[in-house]
Order: sequence, then C-alpha cells, then structure tokens
Amino acid sequence: GNMVEWCLPQDIDLEGVEFKSMASGSHKIQSDFIYFRKGLCFGLACFANMPVESELERGARMKSVGILSPSYTLLYRYMHFLENQVRHQLEMPGHYSHLEAFYDDKKGVLPDSKGTDSSRQPVHWLPSIHRYMYPEMKITHPAGCMSQFIKFFGEQILVLWKFALLRKRILIFSPPPVGVVCYRVYCCCCLANVSLPGLGGTVPESKPFFYVNVADIEMLETEVSYVACTTEKIFEEKRDLYDVYVDNQNVKTHHEHLQPLLKINNADKEKYRRLNDQRQMLMYSQEVGEDCSSCEEDLFILFFMEQNNRIFQTLMEVSASQDKTLTADHARGMGLDPQGDRSFLMDLLEVYGIDVMLVIDNPCCT
Repeated sequence: GNMVEWCLPQDIDLEGVEFKSMASGSHKIQSDFIYFRKGLCFGLACFANMPVESELERGARMKSVGILSPSYTLLYRYMHFLENQVRHQLEMPGHYSHLEAFYDDKKGVLPDSKGTDSSRQPVHWLPSIHRYMYPEMKITHPAGCMSQFIKFFGEQILVLWKFALLRKRILIFSPPPVGVVCYRVYCCCCLANVSLPGLGGTVPESKPFFYVNVADIEMLETEVSYVACTTEKIFEEKRDLYDVYVDNQNVKTHHEHLQPLLKINNADKEKYRRLNDQRQMLMYSQEVGEDCSSCEEDLFILFFMEQNNRIFQTLMEVSASQDKTLTADHARGMGLDPQGDRSFLMDLLEVYGIDVMLVIDNPCCT
C-alpha cells in the first residue's frame, strides 16, 4: 500500500493522507495533480510515475509530493514547485533539503481542529469570491476551468446548479487523471454562491471535498452536504453516501423525489442560452480589444450568483409580505419554470426554512 515517506512538521496528524494524495488507479498514468481535504485543511499533491529497473519496486517508482493549507485558494501558487519536487524525488529519492527550505519559508499556524475556526465562515465563500479566486484558478488551469466545465456538461450544468443550491451530496466519478475532475468539484460549488446578507445561517455549507476514496467512507457517512470526486467505481453501489452521482456527463439520482430535477425545462434552456450569449459577447469584446479585464471565469460566477440572489431576494420578500403567497408570476420573475421547477422550489423552501406558500397548481388536462 501507500506510505508517508517524509513530512514536516513531524507531529502532524496525516492519517489517510497517503491515499488522498495518490488517486486510486494512478499507476496507469504518468503524472497528475490532486486536490483533497484533510480535516479543516485542504491539500494539493503532484503525482508522477517513473519506470525503474528494480524488482523491489516492480518496475515503477511512484510518488506524490503535497502540501496542506487552511485555504485551497492559495494552493495553486505552489503547483509548479510540487511538480518539480516530485520529479526530483523520483530521480533522487531521500533528498529533502528543498522541501525543508520550502516549509521553513512558508510555514504558518494551522487552525486547531477542536478550536473555534471551524465555526467561522470559511474564507473561500465570501461574496468577493470572484475578485480573488479566478486569477489563481486560471494560472493552474490555463484553458480556464469554468469554460471547460461549461463545454463538458452543457445544459446539464443547470441540473447540477439546482442540486448544488439544494446542498445535496454530489459525487463525481471519473477514471484518472483526477486533477481536471477536482476543478469540476470546485466549479460545482461555485454554482451555489449567494451574496445576500442574512441568508442561510442554518443551511449546511456546500463543502468542496475534492478527491475522496474508500478510506473516506466513514467521514462521508456523517456529511449532510458536500461535492467530491472519486476514481473508485465501488462508490456507485454505496447509495447511502450520496444523493447525486455524476458519471462522465451523466447526472443521476436514486432519490425518487429528486428525479424531476434531472429534466431540463424551458427556463433552464433560456438560462443556458443567456449564459452562452454573454460568453459570446465577452469573446467579441476581447477580440476587438474593448475589454481585457473581464474573463469568462468572472462572468460564470456572477451569472449564477445573480441568478441565486434574484431567487432568494424574491423568496425573502414574499415571506415578509402579508399573505406569503408565491405565484407562477413570482417563479417566472425568478427565471424559473412555474411547472417544471415546482419540486425544486418546494425543496428550496424546505432546505432554507423560508416560510412561503406555493400556489402554483399542477397542470391539468385540457
């Protein structure tokens, strides 16, 4: 099995990290990177695989070099260093001086897992998310992880958007390499951003767990909301661990009451059309040199944040009104389909504890 060969500080609890930092099935690929979660910290590890003439190592030497940080938004900066170091460790095993110097230069105080840090709003979910997160994500993924996400899922992102907003447990399966799939986890969480004050104090945080494997099963059993990815097909059978299972571009759920959310309705198609129109306009403005400061990543996050804000603003206004009645006109005003999004709206009211009465009738035969 995997083992931790070296670490600093030496007294840190790294139980299970040897499996988080090297995705199951990685022996079939040459290199990869992997984001993961360890307690309150996030990790980034770079993996490499080198053929060697050694019976003891069965013809291949595989290593991952990784770091832990309280915030995943900072990890991107060290990707290049980690890629160099894992190559260095493969070629010159046991030489840790560069890693020691790196640790001495960067070390900080990690939050105490038993302390008050866990009750604080995590820094990566502040409303200003789009202002400081994108340049970092773009550097690690030059093609732009958001545009890849949109191209990969197409209209299905509207299905994922609803599940993310409902804080469902979303598990994304893909064979290695897993680095690009970790970005899909991140993009999925970004779909649920809301910047309205005072909303959802009791709602579970949508947690990006990034890569998980069978060693994480016990931890996942206790989670009420998360987004994660895995390379292990066995998870598909463990239905009690997830609400939504994404296999390639196929989004599915075994919960009968969530089945209606899998269907793309007219309002979803209209939202997707608007998103693509905005992307086309952005590309055109960049081509003619009018706007070089905006990027597709900003556009993507703001598109969904404004959509979410509009929904919750309307719901809070209706709940503060005298009759607390939510009508088909309200639904259309929120950019939703009065009929197609009925079950989504009902779930939304329940999850966020919003006190309004839904009077959108089911369609009857004519």
